[in-house]
Amino acid sequence: DVQLQASGGGSVQAGASLRLSCAASGFTFAIVTMGWFRQAPGKEREFVADIPWNGGSAGYTDAMKGRFTISRDNAGDTVFLQMNNLKLEDTAVYLCNVAGISGRTPVQYWGKGTLVTVSS
Repeated sequence: DVQLQASGGGSVQAGASLRLSCAASGFTFAIVTMGWFRQAPGKEREFVADIPWNGGSAGYTDAMKGRFTISRDNAGDTVFLQMNNLKLEDTAVYLCNVAGISGRTPVQYWGKGTLVTVSS
């Protein structure tokens, strides 16, 4: 079974940094991207960043560019999200996501998420 284990969330003050991790396992399909989404209370889920599995540039939502950096470890099974200069509006549950192709069918999996709370 595909498992995405997110960790690293917490409660911090505005301006602080956090590093989220997502450990992935159990894949039986070709991964296209791994990334992060977030969902704030009362709001829709929004894209944060993703990284292509086979090379290429990471993608970010404009609001996160310059503050957030997505990366992966050399073994390729863990994705990180370095978040700097956190703002109140960054408060959300951050969800790890993997998108791929199984045969000819696009597939997508979600982790349970890790809560980030930013206070003033």
